[in-house]
Amino acid sequence: MSHLLHIDSSIRGEHSVSRRLTARAAAAWRAANPHGTISYRDLGKQPLPHLDEAGGLARMTPLDQHTPEQRRSWELTEGLVAEVKRADTVLLGLPLYNYGAPSSVKTWVDLLIAPGLSYDPETGAGLLGEREFIVLTSRGGGYGSGTPREGWDHAESWLPHGLSMTGLAPRFIATELTLAPTVPAMAELVPSHQESLAAAERAIDELWVPAAV
Repeated sequence: MSHLLHIDSSIRGEHSVSRRLTARAAAAWRAANPHGTISYRDLGKQPLPHLDEAGGLARMTPLDQHTPEQRRSWELTEGLVAEVKRADTVLLGLPLYNYGAPSSVKTWVDLLIAPGLSYDPETGAGLLGEREFIVLTSRGGGYGSGTPREGWDHAESWLPHGLSMTGLAPRFIATELTLAPTVPAMAELVPSHQESLAAAERAIDELWVPAAV
């Protein structure tokens, strides 16, 4: 049975564009997999604990030598890796904050990186590949070629590198200029935002074709 892991990370609640897009994608996945199951993690509302000293050392210390604090961090990672391994498709909402990924997403990535769980320490092979990984990104401004802030989006460029050890390879669908409808100085960019959003929605709708009845 197919399984989807749906992850949101926006802190904007009902105003979030990325949450709206992941909800659309989850509905499209459900339509294509009517007998499939979905699990959900909300990093924006329930962030994971940052990787601290105990957690970092837990990844360098034999399991039978773990302190209680190291063991708790390792068990959290075991659960997060198992969550990914259960999924045929992982769906992540990735808004751009201060030109980078939300700290909650960085923490999720940090906690996923663990020898023997997400990658083979002897060969370096990732153990979380062979599953679909869809990342829906939203950006308040414009960062495309020729724009004043071209290259300032460090979330989309970072994520493939951050997860490279695991074998997870993201496919990105992005929408830009999401602040245009609410920021007066960006009013002239509203049509460009609407065009970008419509293109993202079309790409989402084409991700999975419902099974024939």
